[in-house]
Amino acid sequence: QVQLVESGGGLVQPGGSQRLSCAASGRIFSINVMGWYRQAPGKQRELVATTTSDSSINYAESVKGRFTLSRDNAENTVYLQMNSLKFEDTAVYYCNLKTRSGLRWYDYWGQGTQVTVSS
Repeated sequence: QVQLVESGGGLVQPGGSQRLSCAASGRIFSINVMGWYRQAPGKQRELVATTTSDSSINYAESVKGRFTLSRDNAENTVYLQMNSLKFEDTAVYYCNLKTRSGLRWYDYWGQGTQVTVSS
């Protein structure tokens, strides 16, 4: 089993910044993908940014140039630095870890943390 502990989030003004972190523990295999998704009210959950175990990073177009995902492999932790936040960034942000053993992928989610961009 894997546990994901998220921190960060809260209320921020437009144009402001926030940092989210997610620490993973448990049975994590060497091949994995870790990152963040978000879900706004009335919308489907969408990818924000993910990073693979070989350090490849993928961003949603809507956050490119504003958000930065980084990873501490030794601590199995990912950080999402969010700058120039917009109203439309308001959502519950979920940490996600996918890890592979042989041909099987395992998928884990954090409990979610609310990010609210409001003046």
